Amino acid sequence: MGAENSGRNRGTLAHRAGYALRHPRRVPAHARRALRDTWLRLLHRDHIAYYRAVMASDAARGAEAAVGHNPSREQWARIGRMQFDYLLRHGLRPHHRMLEIGCGNLRAGRLFIGHLEPGHYYGIDISPHILLAAQDTLVRDGLQARMPYLSLADDLTFAFLPDAHFDVVHAHSVFSHSPRHVIEECFAHVGRVLAPGGFFDFTFDRTEGEEHQVLHEDFYYRTETLVELAAGHGLSARFMDDWEELPHRQSKMRLTAMPDRARARTVGA
Repeated sequence: MGAENSGRNRGTLAHRAGYALRHPRRVPAHARRALRDTWLRLLHRDHIAYYRAVMASDAARGAEAAVGHNPSREQWARIGRMQFDYLLRHGLRPHHRMLEIGCGNLRAGRLFIGHLEPGHYYGIDISPHILLAAQDTLVRDGLQARMPYLSLADDLTFAFLPDAHFDVVHAHSVFSHSPRHVIEECFAHVGRVLAPGGFFDFTFDRTEGEEHQVLHEDFYYRTETLVELAAGHGLSARFMDDWEELPHRQSKMRLTAMPDRARARTVGA
Protein backbone atom coordinates (compact mmCIF):
# COMPACT_ATOMS: atom_id res chain seq x y z
CA MET A 1 0.00 0.00 0.00
CA GLY A 2 2.81 2.40 0.84
CA ALA A 3 2.62 5.98 1.97
CA GLU A 4 0.23 8.70 0.87
CA ASN A 5 2.36 10.58 -1.61
CA SER A 6 0.07 13.14 -3.23
CA GLY A 7 0.84 16.84 -3.27
CA ARG A 8 -2.37 17.95 -1.59
CA ASN A 9 -2.19 20.08 1.53
CA ARG A 10 -4.39 18.40 4.14
CA GLY A 11 -4.37 21.49 6.32
CA THR A 12 -6.24 23.80 3.94
CA LEU A 13 -9.86 24.74 4.50
CA ALA A 14 -10.76 23.43 1.02
CA HIS A 15 -9.28 20.01 1.73
CA ARG A 16 -10.96 19.77 5.12
CA ALA A 17 -14.33 20.81 3.66
CA GLY A 18 -14.01 18.22 0.90
CA TYR A 19 -13.00 15.55 3.38
CA ALA A 20 -16.03 16.38 5.56
CA LEU A 21 -18.35 16.00 2.58
CA ARG A 22 -16.83 12.62 1.68
CA HIS A 23 -16.72 11.34 5.28
CA PRO A 24 -19.53 13.03 7.24
CA ARG A 25 -19.41 10.48 10.06
CA ARG A 26 -15.85 11.50 10.89
CA VAL A 27 -16.68 15.19 11.31
CA PRO A 28 -17.62 15.05 15.04
CA ALA A 29 -14.35 13.29 15.94
CA HIS A 30 -12.29 15.80 13.97
CA ALA A 31 -14.20 18.70 15.55
CA ARG A 32 -13.35 17.33 18.99
CA ARG A 33 -9.67 17.06 17.99
CA ALA A 34 -9.71 20.66 16.72
CA LEU A 35 -11.21 21.96 19.97
CA ARG A 36 -8.69 19.98 22.00
CA ASP A 37 -5.87 21.30 19.82
CA THR A 38 -6.93 24.90 20.40
CA TRP A 39 -7.20 24.43 24.16
CA LEU A 40 -3.93 22.54 24.59
CA ARG A 41 -1.99 25.02 22.46
CA LEU A 42 -3.19 27.80 24.74
CA LEU A 43 -1.97 25.84 27.76
CA HIS A 44 1.33 24.59 26.31
CA ARG A 45 3.57 26.71 24.07
CA ASP A 46 6.30 24.06 24.02
CA HIS A 47 5.55 21.26 21.54
CA ILE A 48 6.77 18.42 23.77
CA ALA A 49 4.51 19.58 26.60
CA TYR A 50 1.65 20.01 24.13
CA TYR A 51 1.98 16.53 22.68
CA ARG A 52 2.43 14.99 26.13
CA ALA A 53 -0.99 16.44 26.95
CA VAL A 54 -2.41 15.02 23.70
CA MET A 55 -1.16 11.57 24.68
CA ALA A 56 -2.61 11.91 28.17
CA SER A 57 -5.96 12.75 26.61
CA ASP A 58 -5.79 9.77 24.25
CA ALA A 59 -4.52 7.41 26.96
CA ALA A 60 -7.60 8.20 29.04
CA ARG A 61 -9.53 6.19 26.41
CA GLY A 62 -7.00 3.33 26.56
CA ALA A 63 -3.28 2.83 25.92
CA GLU A 64 -3.81 1.59 22.36
CA ALA A 65 -5.71 4.79 21.51
CA ALA A 66 -2.60 6.80 22.43
CA VAL A 67 -0.41 4.73 20.12
CA GLY A 68 -1.53 5.29 16.55
CA HIS A 69 -4.94 6.73 17.52
CA ASN A 70 -6.43 3.28 16.97
CA PRO A 71 -8.11 1.43 19.86
CA SER A 72 -8.11 -1.93 18.06
CA ARG A 73 -5.89 -4.46 19.80
CA GLU A 74 -5.56 -6.42 16.56
CA GLN A 75 -4.33 -3.36 14.66
CA TRP A 76 -1.93 -2.53 17.50
CA ALA A 77 -0.40 -6.01 17.36
CA ARG A 78 -0.26 -6.09 13.55
CA ILE A 79 1.65 -2.81 13.25
CA GLY A 80 4.05 -3.86 16.00
CA ARG A 81 4.75 -7.14 14.24
CA MET A 82 5.26 -5.32 10.92
CA GLN A 83 7.89 -3.04 12.47
CA PHE A 84 9.67 -5.97 14.08
CA ASP A 85 9.70 -8.20 11.00
CA TYR A 86 10.97 -5.37 8.83
CA LEU A 87 13.83 -4.46 11.15
CA LEU A 88 14.73 -8.12 11.56
CA ARG A 89 15.10 -8.40 7.76
CA HIS A 90 17.14 -5.19 7.69
CA GLY A 91 19.89 -5.82 10.18
CA LEU A 92 18.65 -6.15 13.77
CA ARG A 93 20.65 -8.83 15.60
CA PRO A 94 20.24 -10.19 19.17
CA HIS A 95 23.58 -8.73 20.33
CA HIS A 96 22.68 -5.21 19.20
CA ARG A 97 21.92 -2.46 21.68
CA MET A 98 18.75 -0.67 20.67
CA LEU A 99 17.26 2.71 21.53
CA GLU A 100 13.60 3.15 20.68
CA ILE A 101 12.42 6.76 20.57
CA GLY A 102 8.71 7.01 21.34
CA CYS A 103 8.49 3.43 22.62
CA GLY A 104 4.86 3.90 23.67
CA ASN A 105 3.28 0.89 25.36
CA LEU A 106 5.75 -1.41 23.55
CA ARG A 107 3.66 -2.14 20.48
CA ALA A 108 6.86 -3.27 18.73
CA GLY A 109 9.12 -2.96 21.75
CA ARG A 110 7.81 -6.15 23.35
CA LEU A 111 9.04 -8.07 20.27
CA PHE A 112 12.38 -6.25 20.21
CA ILE A 113 12.86 -7.00 23.91
CA GLY A 114 12.18 -10.69 23.36
CA HIS A 115 14.66 -10.81 20.47
CA LEU A 116 17.53 -8.85 21.99
CA GLU A 117 19.90 -10.02 24.69
CA PRO A 118 18.83 -9.01 28.23
CA GLY A 119 19.47 -5.36 29.01
CA HIS A 120 19.99 -4.41 25.36
CA TYR A 121 16.69 -2.55 24.84
CA TYR A 122 16.26 1.08 25.95
CA GLY A 123 12.90 2.75 25.35
CA ILE A 124 12.16 6.43 25.89
CA ASP A 125 8.90 8.35 25.68
CA ILE A 126 7.58 11.78 26.62
CA SER A 127 4.44 10.38 28.27
CA PRO A 128 4.48 9.01 31.83
CA HIS A 129 1.02 7.54 31.20
CA ILE A 130 2.22 5.46 28.28
CA LEU A 131 5.34 4.29 30.13
CA LEU A 132 3.13 2.91 32.90
CA ALA A 133 1.20 1.08 30.17
CA ALA A 134 4.55 -0.21 28.85
CA GLN A 135 5.24 -1.73 32.26
CA ASP A 136 1.88 -3.50 32.05
CA THR A 137 2.89 -4.90 28.65
CA LEU A 138 6.12 -6.26 30.14
CA VAL A 139 4.17 -8.04 32.86
CA ARG A 140 1.52 -9.38 30.48
CA ASP A 141 4.15 -10.78 28.10
CA GLY A 142 6.39 -12.10 30.89
CA LEU A 143 9.42 -10.04 29.79
CA GLN A 144 10.68 -8.91 33.18
CA ALA A 145 13.78 -11.13 33.01
CA ARG A 146 14.86 -9.41 29.79
CA MET A 147 15.63 -6.32 31.91
CA PRO A 148 14.63 -3.59 29.45
CA TYR A 149 15.17 0.06 30.33
CA LEU A 150 12.22 2.45 30.12
CA SER A 151 12.80 6.15 30.66
CA LEU A 152 10.83 9.40 30.54
CA ALA A 153 12.33 12.03 28.20
CA ASP A 154 11.67 15.74 27.92
CA ASP A 155 13.57 16.37 24.68
CA LEU A 156 15.58 14.58 21.98
CA THR A 157 19.09 15.58 23.02
CA PHE A 158 19.72 12.16 24.67
CA ALA A 159 21.97 13.97 27.16
CA PHE A 160 21.56 11.21 29.79
CA LEU A 161 22.66 8.44 27.40
CA PRO A 162 26.28 7.37 26.71
CA ASP A 163 28.36 8.08 23.61
CA ALA A 164 28.57 5.51 20.78
CA HIS A 165 26.39 3.01 22.64
CA PHE A 166 23.48 2.02 20.38
CA ASP A 167 23.79 -0.12 17.26
CA VAL A 168 20.18 0.57 16.31
CA VAL A 169 18.00 3.63 16.98
CA HIS A 170 14.35 3.32 15.97
CA ALA A 171 11.48 5.82 15.87
CA HIS A 172 8.08 4.84 14.51
CA SER A 173 5.35 7.49 14.15
CA VAL A 174 7.38 10.08 16.05
CA PHE A 175 8.35 12.57 13.34
CA SER A 176 4.82 12.40 11.91
CA HIS A 177 3.86 14.33 15.07
CA SER A 178 6.94 16.58 15.25
CA PRO A 179 7.62 20.09 13.95
CA ARG A 180 10.89 20.68 12.14
CA HIS A 181 12.84 22.01 15.15
CA VAL A 182 12.17 18.80 17.13
CA ILE A 183 13.40 16.64 14.24
CA GLU A 184 16.49 18.79 13.84
CA GLU A 185 17.23 18.51 17.56
CA CYS A 186 17.16 14.74 17.19
CA PHE A 187 19.44 14.78 14.13
CA ALA A 188 21.87 17.07 15.95
CA HIS A 189 22.34 14.60 18.81
CA VAL A 190 21.55 11.08 17.60
CA GLY A 191 24.95 10.68 15.92
CA ARG A 192 26.65 10.96 19.33
CA VAL A 193 24.83 7.93 20.76
CA LEU A 194 25.16 5.78 17.62
CA ALA A 195 27.87 3.12 17.81
CA PRO A 196 30.29 2.85 14.84
CA GLY A 197 28.39 1.13 12.03
CA GLY A 198 25.05 1.81 13.72
CA PHE A 199 21.90 3.10 12.03
CA PHE A 200 18.80 5.15 12.82
CA ASP A 201 15.49 4.12 11.21
CA PHE A 202 12.44 6.38 11.41
CA THR A 203 9.08 6.82 9.71
CA PHE A 204 7.53 10.09 8.57
CA ASP A 205 4.44 11.38 6.78
CA ARG A 206 5.63 12.14 3.25
CA THR A 207 4.30 14.71 0.82
CA GLU A 208 5.49 15.52 -2.68
CA GLY A 209 3.88 18.95 -2.54
CA GLU A 210 3.90 21.76 -0.01
CA GLU A 211 5.01 20.80 3.48
CA HIS A 212 2.21 21.34 5.95
CA GLN A 213 0.59 20.30 9.19
CA VAL A 214 -2.91 19.34 10.33
CA LEU A 215 -3.70 21.01 13.65
CA HIS A 216 -0.51 20.78 15.74
CA GLU A 217 -0.54 16.99 15.72
CA ASP A 218 0.30 15.78 12.20
CA PHE A 219 3.22 17.01 10.07
CA TYR A 220 4.01 16.25 6.41
CA TYR A 221 7.54 16.56 5.01
CA ARG A 222 9.26 16.16 1.65
CA THR A 223 11.95 13.49 1.57
CA GLU A 224 14.59 15.95 0.39
CA THR A 225 13.95 18.22 3.41
CA LEU A 226 14.83 15.46 5.85
CA VAL A 227 17.80 14.33 3.75
CA GLU A 228 19.22 17.87 3.82
CA LEU A 229 18.59 18.26 7.55
CA ALA A 230 20.39 14.99 8.24
CA ALA A 231 23.35 15.91 6.04
CA GLY A 232 23.72 19.14 7.97
CA HIS A 233 24.48 17.05 11.04
CA GLY A 234 26.86 14.57 9.43
CA LEU A 235 24.27 11.88 8.70
CA SER A 236 23.74 10.11 5.39
CA ALA A 237 20.13 9.24 4.48
CA ARG A 238 18.70 6.30 2.58
CA PHE A 239 15.03 6.12 1.58
CA MET A 240 13.72 2.62 2.36
CA ASP A 241 11.81 1.81 -0.82
CA ASP A 242 10.62 -1.65 0.19
CA TRP A 243 8.77 -0.23 3.21
CA GLU A 244 6.41 1.39 0.69
CA GLU A 245 5.14 -2.09 -0.24
CA LEU A 246 3.79 -2.68 3.28
CA PRO A 247 0.30 -1.72 4.53
CA HIS A 248 1.34 1.49 6.23
CA ARG A 249 0.64 5.12 5.34
CA GLN A 250 4.05 6.48 6.37
CA SER A 251 7.43 6.30 4.65
CA LYS A 252 10.71 5.16 6.17
CA MET A 253 14.28 6.44 6.09
CA ARG A 254 17.60 5.15 7.46
CA LEU A 255 20.39 7.43 8.69
CA THR A 256 24.02 6.45 9.20
CA ALA A 257 27.06 8.51 10.14
CA MET A 258 28.93 9.91 7.14
CA PRO A 259 32.38 8.24 6.76
CA ASP A 260 34.38 11.27 7.96
CA ARG A 261 32.22 11.63 11.06
CA ALA A 262 32.36 7.90 11.81
CA ARG A 263 36.16 7.94 11.58
CA ALA A 264 36.35 10.97 13.86
CA ARG A 265 34.26 9.19 16.51
CA THR A 266 36.44 6.09 16.33
CA VAL A 267 39.65 8.11 16.67
CA GLY A 268 38.22 10.09 19.57
CA ALA A 269 36.95 7.00 21.41
